[in-house]
Amino acid sequence: MRESHPIEQAVGIDYAVSDADGIGGELRVDPEDFRVDEIENFDAEPLDADPGAYPEILLRATLRSWDTNDFAGRLSDALDMSRERVSWAGTKDKHAVTTQLFSVSDGDPDAIVGLDIRDAEIDVLGRTGRPISFGDLHGNRFEIRVRETVDDAGDRVSEITDDLRAFGGDSDSGDGIPSDDDNDDSTVVVGVPNWFGQQRFGSRRPITHEVGLHIVRDEWREAVLSYVANPFETEPDATQAAREFVADEAASDDPDWQACLDELPGQLGYERSMVHRLAEDGASTPADFRHALEAVPWNLQRLFVNAAQSYVFNRILSERLRRGLPFDRPVDGDVCCFVDSDAPDALSAPDTDRLQRVSGSRVDVMERHCARGRAFVTAPLIGTDTELADGEPGEIEREILADDGLAPGDFDLPGEFASSGTRRAILVRTELEVDPFEPTFAFALPSGSYATALLREYLKSDPLAL
Repeated sequence: MRESHPIEQAVGIDYAVSDADGIGGELRVDPEDFRVDEIENFDAEPLDADPGAYPEILLRATLRSWDTNDFAGRLSDALDMSRERVSWAGTKDKHAVTTQLFSVSDGDPDAIVGLDIRDAEIDVLGRTGRPISFGDLHGNRFEIRVRETVDDAGDRVSEITDDLRAFGGDSDSGDGIPSDDDNDDSTVVVGVPNWFGQQRFGSRRPITHEVGLHIVRDEWREAVLSYVANPFETEPDATQAAREFVADEAASDDPDWQACLDELPGQLGYERSMVHRLAEDGASTPADFRHALEAVPWNLQRLFVNAAQSYVFNRILSERLRRGLPFDRPVDGDVCCFVDSDAPDALSAPDTDRLQRVSGSRVDVMERHCARGRAFVTAPLIGTDTELADGEPGEIEREILADDGLAPGDFDLPGEFASSGTRRAILVRTELEVDPFEPTFAFALPSGSYATALLREYLKSDPLAL
């Protein structure tokens, strides 16, 4: 185990599991170096089904270098409809080739078929009775190539893979890469902490969780300013200057929000939407700042709070690693969940609706379930209905929440900001097919788990390179 990069530590990720040196290198030199295909869990009726009963048009899009939110906006513009009528099940990397599902409310299938959108191939699949949403995927398959690695990358990949096999509970791990004589054809089962990756918080400007923490603490003004007036060195000079202007105005006795709006460049669309409302409302009360936050799409409003939950989750996992508690099996006080029996056999996916508290004699029983891939140890994504663990795991959870000034009841918030919470598996296992000399990695992860949680162990480079 080794300390992680300071950028990762800022979002709660304090360690790498493997102490071996990384292979360095670059991801996404070409979009085709990073391919993501959704493992679908959503069926459609035929296109000639009753539009009254099945008003949603389901489509599959293969996108090259498209941010999911941006594509949804481009799709809605092309169909001359509100962006709120376009839904999807998972946000994907922009610098990649991705295949994913979208649904369009009350759409015209002929109009969709006729669309010509740059770097997008669209197939209309049929009709559904509701919009697609998070949870309508089993997971994602990844095929990833890393370029410009160190000269001895093959040896390092082998050593790291061996460490990750052991962390995932493989007591027989020895050689990190099977030989050509092995029947599994260079496929091994590895495990890593189920971190929320840097993308969750903003790769180049990791502030989404800071906005969310302010929201949960009922600090609406601070939440807006964290998003709008918080420059980062990774931004263009003009953007930094605009944010600094807003920060200076906000610190004055009588902020000129219209002047702030005039300073913000056009590409900062969400920031401009917020400040436009501040200029209209006068921004004198917390309700005015909340109204400004509500100018952004509903999914981004949810993402703010979800990012705060994710940050707390990452911190809990870091503390568990620091204390040397296992991830592949429970200790007394843990809360476990069982495997999702509906998921494909090759996908090790948890079902967090089926929870089991672990104490006393149940520890040995659940250890066996976890060893056989039938159960997972969990940690909280804190919300109003989240129950915390007992014993040392519960002590960790309560200490982190207290340190961040949070409690479950704080998530009883208005509108899209509210969250009841859940629990999430702390370990993600996957069958990894790896060519150590290219190097290339092929694996599948359950919905909500991040490819960078695995790749960071191998590259050990600047998180912005991921």
